[in-house]
Amino acid sequence: MRFLYFDLRQTPIPIGRRLENAYLQTMKILFGRYLVACVMLGITTFVFAGEFKSRIITSSPLMITIPDNHFLKVSNFTQEGGVDRGVLTVTLNDQSDQTSQTGQTANVLTASRIDSSTGGASQNPPEIINRVIIAGPAQVTVAPVLGATLFISYRKLPEASTGTTTVVIAPTPTPTVTSTPTVTPTPTATPTPTP
Repeated sequence: MRFLYFDLRQTPIPIGRRLENAYLQTMKILFGRYLVACVMLGITTFVFAGEFKSRIITSSPLMITIPDNHFLKVSNFTQEGGVDRGVLTVTLNDQSDQTSQTGQTANVLTASRIDSSTGGASQNPPEIINRVIIAGPAQVTVAPVLGATLFISYRKLPEASTGTTTVVIAPTPTPTVTSTPTVTPTPTATPTPTP
């Protein structure tokens, strides 16, 4: 007689261990994708957020030099406290095309006041924060105001390329000839008189 013999030394992997390995493999893939996304977002934030600068002016003046083929974009200029109004002053430098403009100074922006009181005790309604763009070459100066805190946010950018301008003309569709069916007369038999 022959008996069936089973070798029990090889134990199969339980289903739980297979699921655990699959779970760990999936988590490794998801963590890798998450890490790549975080690095990309971090690099993007670092590249784009670094262009704006903010300064608080209390006792010493802020001076910003704008070279030729650059411009300065002031997006926020506010003031808290003080009696006099803070002013952004521009001095033009080396204007070769307008020789009479060299060294002239003008006030181009005043600070928007921030009133910290609210409700019925409010002294003034909120002021609109204006923006300004200044082309170089120029020197921008913000002098401190006695008893006030000035805050300015700005960005210095190069001008767009001064090469030729490309004009894109979108073609308009040309009319096409379409045939329209027409009715053609068919000969009809006319009765002839018979004698």
